[in-house]
Amino acid sequence: MFKNFWYAVEFSSDVVAGQPKKVKLLGQQLVVYRKTSDNSLVAMSDLCVHRGAALSDGKVKGDCLVCPYHGWEYNAGGEVTKIPAHPDKGIPRKARIDSYPVQDKYKMVWIYMGDLPEEDRPPIPDWSAVDDTETYAAVTGSFLWKSNYERILENGVDVAHTPFVHGGVFGNPEKPEVPEFEIEESPWHCKVSVKLNPPKSKGLWGVINPNKQDLKNRPQVPVSTTWWLPNMILLEVDTPMGAMKIFDVNIPIDEDTTMVKFIALRTFFKGKWADRDAKRRVFKVLYEDQSIVDAVRPELLPFDLSDELHVKSDYNAVLYRRRRQQLIDMGWSVEGNTIVGEGPARVEARVIPSPIRKEVPELASAWNFKEVRSREIKAGLAEKEAAAKDVAKSRTNGAKNGATPTAAPTKNEDVKA
Repeated sequence: MFKNFWYAVEFSSDVVAGQPKKVKLLGQQLVVYRKTSDNSLVAMSDLCVHRGAALSDGKVKGDCLVCPYHGWEYNAGGEVTKIPAHPDKGIPRKARIDSYPVQDKYKMVWIYMGDLPEEDRPPIPDWSAVDDTETYAAVTGSFLWKSNYERILENGVDVAHTPFVHGGVFGNPEKPEVPEFEIEESPWHCKVSVKLNPPKSKGLWGVINPNKQDLKNRPQVPVSTTWWLPNMILLEVDTPMGAMKIFDVNIPIDEDTTMVKFIALRTFFKGKWADRDAKRRVFKVLYEDQSIVDAVRPELLPFDLSDELHVKSDYNAVLYRRRRQQLIDMGWSVEGNTIVGEGPARVEARVIPSPIRKEVPELASAWNFKEVRSREIKAGLAEKEAAAKDVAKSRTNGAKNGATPTAAPTKNEDVKA
């Protein structure tokens, strides 16, 4: 999973004024709400700096968010503006939480999870078609997976699987060959366009659609699949009746849980009467994909390309993996933003630094904002545990030999019997 990208996390219409909404993204708990003054969006860490309460369980007061535990009030920048227990005392400078850039665009709430300056941030892709209500009718939906988002993304842009997983829906088992395709790419996306032989139409589509001919005479259908880093997909199909565009975001809740949110557009059957069937068709495809992807092993993409076999039709997936490795090499993986609490109850959590960190460096010293690499902490804990075991073993052996047990050694001392 990667920081420093804009993530679409929710439909704009589902974030209602006066109602904080909990969102989990990249393993981190966030809260999103709308300000009373202008209905604009705010996105913050869902963790009160005081005692760790979930701010999403609180309430909106004006433009501020009020903690449900002790009533601390946070403004849109993440700063505490009121501590009810001590109204006459000054508010500590560290009394603030991460507040993230957020946009209300293309009918989605987009949160920037990272601390890069605005000019260095990857762009939000052009999804302006979802705002074109004259050309397109639209349906939306959400679908929860118990799979890694990258496996889902690769499946979504894989043309070769459709005859076998979606045969009769839009894949054609009569002709599974993937013909030559056109490629359009940039550092942030890849689009593959191809013409496929459609299956025979069924149901209402079969009544209206004239492609009832045999395979040889059935007209080909232009299809394109596009991915955008790190988690977005567009499927475009120019059917004989009109165009379909399905935009979806594969929201990484954590490494093995993904929430897919889609906006499906069509230029035909634009009446409300057709919405139910349009949504049903999308969910049918998602369920078919889920049965395959949930069983894929390993659950996460391998780091090495040679760990899995690739063929020509896998071009867009291979390019995605190469771009992914470049992001890892750039240090954009969230692995380094896992923290481990100290003391007997060691609990892992994820904290993605926000731009405010660079403006107020001392925030890094607050307990729930510390950026510590978990593997380094775990390595230190493992070293201590190994040393403790060696000491215990030494004492046991010494006791057996009649020797007096020695004191526990310091970190750099040798353990001697």
